[in-house]
Amino acid sequence: MTSSVIAIVGGRLLPMHGAPIEAGTVVVRDGRIAAVGPSANVPLPAEAEIVRAEGCWVLPGLIDAHTHAGIEEQSVGEPGDDLNEASRPDDAELRVIDGINPADQAFEDALAAGVTTVAVLPGSASPIGGQTALVKCQGRTVDEMIVRSPAGVKSALGENPKRVWATRHAGAATRPGIAALIRRAFTAAQQAASDPPQESSGTPAAALWRVLDGELPWHQHAHRADDIATALRLADEFGYRLVIHHGTEAHLLADILAARDIPVVCGPLIGTRGKVELAGRTWRTPAVLHAAGVRVAITTDHPGVPIQLLVLQAALAVKAGMDRAAALRAITSVPAEIYGVADRIGSLTVGTDADVVLWSGDPLDVMSRPLLVYVEGRVAYRDADW
Repeated sequence: MTSSVIAIVGGRLLPMHGAPIEAGTVVVRDGRIAAVGPSANVPLPAEAEIVRAEGCWVLPGLIDAHTHAGIEEQSVGEPGDDLNEASRPDDAELRVIDGINPADQAFEDALAAGVTTVAVLPGSASPIGGQTALVKCQGRTVDEMIVRSPAGVKSALGENPKRVWATRHAGAATRPGIAALIRRAFTAAQQAASDPPQESSGTPAAALWRVLDGELPWHQHAHRADDIATALRLADEFGYRLVIHHGTEAHLLADILAARDIPVVCGPLIGTRGKVELAGRTWRTPAVLHAAGVRVAITTDHPGVPIQLLVLQAALAVKAGMDRAAALRAITSVPAEIYGVADRIGSLTVGTDADVVLWSGDPLDVMSRPLLVYVEGRVAYRDADW
């Protein structure tokens, strides 16, 4: 039986807030971090299980800020495809948690790669795709895994909804048509402002009201710079909190995004330029955004890129000029901040969930690997060599 008190001793700690600690200790009590600091300054509880971490790098669990884990299962085919409902252009009332399968191999793969939390978003076939969720990568049911649900509402601009709705006679075969559908949905929700719909009503307006009220962020799929500009225009019109997802050409608008404090969940950085919107893809985008002052997270868009390659994408961003510490924050503390859960995950901080990963070396070194992964103080993955 795992002790409720664990002391991880002697590793090189990267807390994400503050400087690295060369010989540090993390004390875990009842699933939360109870103490963190130089080993010389952190008393070891008498009842603690001691985990010797000398030679290891100790980090918070990684966070992938945009995936389709559990709803676009691999090696399953159609039975595992719950990515896009696409039965109507406004599916804001749909909840992604109703389609997440905790048995998806993606969650095991994530843990083996040091990823302990993922954001799960509906697909980008519909202009308004549904409600997102932030979940841990371990649990028998999605209800056990939830960190935040809903974590926002997903919307898509650009080629994906154009392609789908051009064949559905929904009056949205163009970029202006897609934007008009989004405006129409928000206008209908505004008209209900004197009698806001309740969440339990199960209508699109119920979810959109929570966006207009500032409770939920608007997660906007947008690759090209012109689509990002449309996203900014719509946010101005309706006053909601905007997060850009993918942001393939966000580097072209970095100063504008920084001035408006619009976060960007950037990626995937790996892959072919398989559609016109990806023509401007560059590994430099996260570096340019960070240098301009944009809060930037890095994503795999799993299964667009396998979730095991999240940390590799951070390394590629460093190769293209991003600050090393910023690249690690882009897969830990910044996603936690974007989703409003920095008090729980994303750093080695007293009071946060004990999602802790012991790495064999520098995570940005392609030869390093997770040796021991804790989720809320419980061992979720153990390397064969540990």
